[in-house]
Amino acid sequence: MVSVVLVSVAVIPALYLILQVRKYDRLEKEPVGLIVSIVILGMLSTFIAMFLELVLEFLLAYFVSYYSPLYNIILYFIVVALSEEWVKYLMLKLRTWKSRAFNCSFDGIVYAVSVSLGFALFENIMYVTNYGLSTGLIRAVTAIPGHACFGVYMGFYYGLAKYFDIHNDKVNSKKYLRYSIWIPVLLHGLYDYIASAPGYISLVVFVIFIAIMFKSTLNMVKRLANNDRYID
Repeated sequence: MVSVVLVSVAVIPALYLILQVRKYDRLEKEPVGLIVSIVILGMLSTFIAMFLELVLEFLLAYFVSYYSPLYNIILYFIVVALSEEWVKYLMLKLRTWKSRAFNCSFDGIVYAVSVSLGFALFENIMYVTNYGLSTGLIRAVTAIPGHACFGVYMGFYYGLAKYFDIHNDKVNSKKYLRYSIWIPVLLHGLYDYIASAPGYISLVVFVIFIAIMFKSTLNMVKRLANNDRYID
């Protein structure tokens, strides 16, 4: 049976970050029920992403040699990053795009971080139940904040897309919707690719990478929260 400690280690970091981002939503708080539903959809998206990754990884192994340098690039940027970010984006758009509550620029960040951390929360439960407490503690300061960062970038462009959609600029709306997928995919792919590289130097590069990403994302959240505005 999974212990309360393991579940807590898996769940608390994600819930804490969701609450922190919601705290920065100063102009108009999002309904709690809406946030809960987004988090649940994020958790459900884990199953879809896992299925996609299994299929794509099977195809990758069939067409590309495991020992080829191209293998890891495709694995981390396409099989993993694209599958996960695309599924999170689908759930995000399904639940929030036409929501009446989506009326401020910062709302996109709140929604995207919620779906991303819902995904990370459930993924983390699976990791700690299989690999134990130490894995959960490491992921609490790496993977969980990492998913939050991907969500911030997704939400930033998603909010811009909503702004232009409301103002009948469909060209820019579609452009920023594309950005809301591809920028997180790029960051996610880099994260996984660097994290998987062997050797001490790769570990140092990974620590530097996540430190820069975490700090820049936090600064971005603070700046966007202070400049939040109604989009309708």
